[in-house]
Amino acid sequence: MDGVDERSVAVADEGVDEPGLDRIWTVPNVVTFVRLACIPLYVWLLFGADRQTWAALVLAVLGVTDWVDGYVARRFHQVTTLGKVIDPVADRVLVLTAVLTIMIHGAVPVWFGVATLAREVVVSGAVLLLASLGAARIDVLWVGKAGTFALMTAYPLFLVSDGTAGWQQVIRVAAWIIGVLGLTLAWIAAASYVPVARSALAAGRHHGTAPTPGNRRDEDDEMGTTR
Repeated sequence: MDGVDERSVAVADEGVDEPGLDRIWTVPNVVTFVRLACIPLYVWLLFGADRQTWAALVLAVLGVTDWVDGYVARRFHQVTTLGKVIDPVADRVLVLTAVLTIMIHGAVPVWFGVATLAREVVVSGAVLLLASLGAARIDVLWVGKAGTFALMTAYPLFLVSDGTAGWQQVIRVAAWIIGVLGLTLAWIAAASYVPVARSALAAGRHHGTAPTPGNRRDEDDEMGTTR
């Protein structure tokens, strides 16, 4: 989760910040700004224009862009301090908006949406607590990335399949398969934090790690990577 470290191995040492961290107008940051700006468009398409298929398409594209900006940031050395902050914020806003709006629309059962949101709250709360206690940086578990990716695939499918047409029923079956798999993986990843968090906290206290921008990198986000 965005800012969630999910790793089942040892805690990584802190790295040295690369130059240019104070930049603002980098390609990854622009992509993130666009993602934030398009969230109201998605909401309008769903509730204002009553275009659920277009809304689902926009939501799917917004989910993919998180992987794009993370890759560009690493590949072309455009990691910035702003990106480390705004990227996970954009991810959380997108996930929360997607789950809540699709629940309200009635395309997913309330229990499924609540289970998704509860997991986000638990992991996000754990990250904030660890940061406040000075825990060392821990890396993202691939099971967490896979779970979030599956959920962000399932929710647009749930939305586009909300209807009575035969083709929509086929898509809904796929949405349930992917969604249940994603939710299961997401909660497995959350449970995996317990031993990792203990190790991170112990390592942070041992080395005197303080959760400040100068000596601590932001954790990777499940939908993307360190920016």
